[in-house]
Amino acid sequence: MSAFLETPRLVLRAFTPDDADLLVCLDADPEVMRFLSGGQPTPRAIVVAEELPRILALRDGYGQWAAHDRATGAFLGWFGLTPLGASLGGPRPGEAELGYRLKRAAWGRGLATEGARALVDKAFADLGMRRVVGETMTVNAGSRRVLEKAGLRFVRTFFFDWGGDIEGGDQGDVEYEITYEEWAAARTPN
Repeated sequence: MSAFLETPRLVLRAFTPDDADLLVCLDADPEVMRFLSGGQPTPRAIVVAEELPRILALRDGYGQWAAHDRATGAFLGWFGLTPLGASLGGPRPGEAELGYRLKRAAWGRGLATEGARALVDKAFADLGMRRVVGETMTVNAGSRRVLEKAGLRFVRTFFFDWGGDIEGGDQGDVEYEITYEEWAAARTPN
């Protein structure tokens, strides 16, 4: 397994065209998809025709990487840095959105925070990003904690019609961010 990034407990590697079943299985868990689709699985046809090709096309420092348990090699989910603003008229260079999706077996072990911190560090130290953001539903307390533990700070609550009725959607979404300057200052010894 060729690693893009390793942490004490994770190996992140590039997805391949053969990884469709891993994504289908991940997205089939209603709890994993609770705050994304109201618990509805992503159909295999969508994973194969839309999601996996989008993942494989990311480059220029952006990407979505398969996360594996470093000790066992088991697939745990994914972490990603995607171009910020890509859906709003084009990406803004130097800005990325942090994302992650893990199997339930990986929850509550600090793995999401470990992977998120590693990607934030890579975004600034190696990829030249100026700003990293993360978004989640207001009611998704677990994901909000991960963003905070990864060094991002709350910016705003916003409301966007995602076209579905997800429990808690009426409370909106939240945006967190960290800038290069904030990241660098946190690493400077006092």
